[in-house]
Amino acid sequence: MSLPASPPSPAARPPVPWQVVVPFPVPALDYAAPYGYGGAVPVGCRVLVPWRGELTAALVVGAGEERGAHRLREAVHVLDHEEGPWVPPATVQAVTAWARDARLPAGLVWCDLLGVGWSVQLDHRVRAVSGADLSAFARHVPTSHWTDAAGFAPALLDAIREQGLLEETFRPLPRMQSVVRARPLAAVPAATRTVTVLRALPDPPALTAKGRMAWAWLAQHGPQDSLSAWARGAGVSTGVVTNVLNAGGAQYVQEEAPPPPAWCWLTERGPVDSLRAWASGAAADGVSLSPTLAATLVARGWADMLPEPAPPPPLPEPAPAWTTEGPDRLPEAPIWRLHGGRPATRLRTLAPRVARLLTQGRGVLVLAPDHATLRRAWAGLSGLAAGVGTRAVQLSGALSDVQREHAWHLIRAGEARLVIGSYLALTAPLPDPALVVVLEEGSDAYKLPAGSRAFIPDVAARVAAAHEAALALVGSTPAVESVPLPGAVLPPPRARVHVVDYAHPPEQPELGPLSSVHLTPGDLGYPISHDLARLLRQVQERGRQAALLAPRRGYSALLRCPSCEHTPHCRNCDVPLRFHQETRQLTCHQCGYHQSVPDRCDACGERMWQARGPGTEWIAAEVAKLTPGLPIYRCDRDRQDDLSPLAAGESGVVVGTQLLLAQDAPPNLALIGVTLADTWLNISDFRASERYHRLLRQLAEWHPERAPLIVVQTFQADHPALKVLLEGRDVLAYPAAEERARKALGYPPHARLAQVEVAARDPQKAKIAAQEIFDVLHGAGATAGEVLGPAPSPVARLRGVYPYHLLLRARDDARLAQLLSTLDRRWPARVRVDVNPRGGL
Repeated sequence: MSLPASPPSPAARPPVPWQVVVPFPVPALDYAAPYGYGGAVPVGCRVLVPWRGELTAALVVGAGEERGAHRLREAVHVLDHEEGPWVPPATVQAVTAWARDARLPAGLVWCDLLGVGWSVQLDHRVRAVSGADLSAFARHVPTSHWTDAAGFAPALLDAIREQGLLEETFRPLPRMQSVVRARPLAAVPAATRTVTVLRALPDPPALTAKGRMAWAWLAQHGPQDSLSAWARGAGVSTGVVTNVLNAGGAQYVQEEAPPPPAWCWLTERGPVDSLRAWASGAAADGVSLSPTLAATLVARGWADMLPEPAPPPPLPEPAPAWTTEGPDRLPEAPIWRLHGGRPATRLRTLAPRVARLLTQGRGVLVLAPDHATLRRAWAGLSGLAAGVGTRAVQLSGALSDVQREHAWHLIRAGEARLVIGSYLALTAPLPDPALVVVLEEGSDAYKLPAGSRAFIPDVAARVAAAHEAALALVGSTPAVESVPLPGAVLPPPRARVHVVDYAHPPEQPELGPLSSVHLTPGDLGYPISHDLARLLRQVQERGRQAALLAPRRGYSALLRCPSCEHTPHCRNCDVPLRFHQETRQLTCHQCGYHQSVPDRCDACGERMWQARGPGTEWIAAEVAKLTPGLPIYRCDRDRQDDLSPLAAGESGVVVGTQLLLAQDAPPNLALIGVTLADTWLNISDFRASERYHRLLRQLAEWHPERAPLIVVQTFQADHPALKVLLEGRDVLAYPAAEERARKALGYPPHARLAQVEVAARDPQKAKIAAQEIFDVLHGAGATAGEVLGPAPSPVARLRGVYPYHLLLRARDDARLAQLLSTLDRRWPARVRVDVNPRGGL
């Protein structure tokens, strides 16, 4: 529906141009307001604009430049009312400002963050302006009568539109569905409802003995549908019954047939959404029906396939309604944090604040980084909404497009004031939001892997500030950036931890060559230590459950020749190929390249290979040797076994990557093994130890009630992130120490970072371009501490290109934006900016 248009007076000032974003990686574009539009700039509303010869849905993000406005194309139609924009104007301004500061195309950012509304179903009709002759454009053109626009090429309509010779109307189309509905019996065609049968006539003429017998049988048993059926029933030949018919002893008559059983079933149970659903439903109730026969019944007029408005799609059911009686002891601050405890404890502590705000008629938005956290938040908080007279909705990629759009309309209409979802919920039209909750704010899952590479907590902070809403950071352990904020720390769950120190194995006595006893380092066992093996056997003996966390998927990180130490590498990336034993393939986990395992070493011809760096397949195979007969399950990206037996309490071991934590903990979990903890530390990232600490805390709270024994196999048993867990300290202890170290080094939260990646297929070209950027930054006033690099990427070649990195380190967002503004020019290599980078630098 378009905005009400008021024709401007001749002396009126022309409307201010609109700045809109289209769902493509391009900057915001300026368009003139639609002809006759006289209102304010409809920030947050969707509009239809001409884009590359077609009409495309776009989002108005602000006012454009008035200079040169007379040369702009006009927007064609406004899809939303100004009173109810598709996205709240405050959210639009916050997200667009973040994109501008990050030097990212606004269209790229909005394409990532707005997951609803780009596709619109409309009845689009066109006609020529009165008196216009369009014959010069094409042979088949719009006339003076309204015509469906689908009958013309979009490029043709755009050419006519650009000349101002086209009138257009738009009407939103409801979502339709096709259903199979039984016709009333009276509406079934008479020819379908009647059948031709043979009926005996009274006072038969003179007949033979067999003919009289056939006549008597027909008179007694009723009409028959054919001569052959009559003959079979009477026990005579078809010639006898034919003679009776010809002699006048019987005749064909039209009678109303009984309705088919399938029609009766559809009348009682219908309508259904397809012929297949009709057939399967009827067959389940004992009525013989196939999809082909169902189609025949439709063709004969017993039923119709009709389009009708589709009902609203089902949405995830909220938890049972409940009210919280506990006091609200959380801070009253613009930004605050809540960490520690178990997930259920944190949500119960958060619930009084959420319930109070919902009772006041305010909105609450809860963001989760992954499906597991979203599932727990939905179970713990969604039941609060019904108790205060509103509704909770979920908004995430797990829903279909239709479900997300329905949830969006419920939020926009004010029917739902509690929104729990993924990053796609960040731009939801929540009325009067008072609180934005970011769960597990330090999770790397918030980092979009492609496109804008936005880190969602950063954008959420901008959105909360624009709405003057509080921002709450809630999770198992605070991110180091959250440490200076006011907040509450709950007591950590009890953790039982056993460390296998590979760097300092215990010494054991051994007889020397002269029968003297001396001490030598003992063998701890690898990749399953002797301690972990003994505990796994106990798990099997006692019928309990265990989970082993492997550092990678596949069988091993690489294969190495034992003679010359040659390692097969990816042909596109400078990384070793991972070995997958199940498929007997060597695979690159960066670009996807794969090949069969070579029969012999390419360098020396050796026929043997040695595997290095255990993965899930290797660990699972070792566990199977140690505990024969114990069910072994895997959970990684390559294979996700059915874990329902574990969920039912049966004994077993599940081996997986961190994907394990996306599942609910098995109910009888007694043992968690981290097979090589150092993998999380051996990364060129200053956040590696923080990530390791978070993993250990999440393992400690994984089971909602128990405290399973956590066995950590490591070469760094004295690492502070592990020691705070061993000593039973709270979840703030390690992040606080890390925050002090970063303050001394000038890293977040005491600085803002951006990574500039310069890549080209020629390594020398990439190196020269990176050095040129370095020189330009220093020429613009950057100091030595603000620009680190350039340096080759830790992976020197990735997907066929050679990346070089520069790290920008600024005191605040404003200074970082100043540094990034110097990059707004063309470079001889591909340049990408990643604000607040996560992962390897």
